[in-house]
Amino acid sequence: MAGPEDEHDEFSRRIGAKQTRKVRAREEKDKHVWFGLGMMGTVGWSVAVPTVLGALLGRWLDAKLNDTASWTLTLLLIGIAVGCLNAYYWVRREGQQIGRRKDGE
Repeated sequence: MAGPEDEHDEFSRRIGAKQTRKVRAREEKDKHVWFGLGMMGTVGWSVAVPTVLGALLGRWLDAKLNDTASWTLTLLLIGIAVGCLNAYYWVRREGQQIGRRKDGE
């Protein structure tokens, strides 16, 4: 059975954790906006670069090979898929880091 001192210690611990979260939130208030914008930029570039590279390589192959298959379209789609996977891993990794920071409080 928990005594009054145990309840007091638990209450003090919860108050301290709440205070720590509030102080951290105030310090990082402006960082959230810039972090979000930076993350959008990172995700955008991680999709755009493989897509453009795939299209350029496909166009070059179409010009060189004179094949019936459209390498531009094929490599464009592969570039989009690779870019989306890349963006997924970036977002997942950042989400895990945010979760770790919250768990550490």
